[in-house]
Amino acid sequence: MKIIEFEAPIEFVATINDHKDCLMSQDKNYENPDVLWFNIDVPKGHGVRAGDRVRITVEKI
Repeated sequence: MKIIEFEAPIEFVATINDHKDCLMSQDKNYENPDVLWFNIDVPKGHGVRAGDRVRITVEKI
């Protein structure tokens, strides 16, 4: 069951270790209930850079 799907720009890509990075999108206005944000670890080699737009999907399985 899909819970939510949204698109957002990547604000920052952080190096976690030799195997993974963290993709982050954090709105500067934490008070705005319309803006969703995330931090998610992904394997190296993803090719995503700050400014790229991504689609986030959360599903319950």
